[in-house]
Amino acid sequence: MADLLSRARDETRGRPRLDVPPGLPATLGHDAVGLPARHGRRLLSRLPHTGCVYADTEWMWWIVPAGSDHDLEWPLPAYYSRGAYVPAAGARLIHWPEDSSPYTPPIPLYLMVCQITGVAPAWARTGTRSTQGV
Repeated sequence: MADLLSRARDETRGRPRLDVPPGLPATLGHDAVGLPARHGRRLLSRLPHTGCVYADTEWMWWIVPAGSDHDLEWPLPAYYSRGAYVPAAGARLIHWPEDSSPYTPPIPLYLMVCQITGVAPAWARTGTRSTQGV
């Protein structure tokens, strides 16, 4: 367990953290999902609900509830960042949510990332329901 915690600290060392702006409750903790800006601009205009979004010149980052990578394989070039420690310096808030939640719902975000990148959602690749004996 100590080795796992040490490795997690090493992965975040020196990386800036995207913090949720004051006044927006992040009671579920927060992680970030990043995409290259060329994909991010398309995604931002298509999502039905968007929480806080940060950007620098090359990447855009969506704030999602902590653990939004559980049982999901975020397709490349998406970058899932636990704790919202990102490998990009200078990211700034470019989108404020319309409600009081800082989060972008992770499942619609995941499905849109899959669509933009041309990758089937992970649960579609794990098998299909058998029709034998029906």
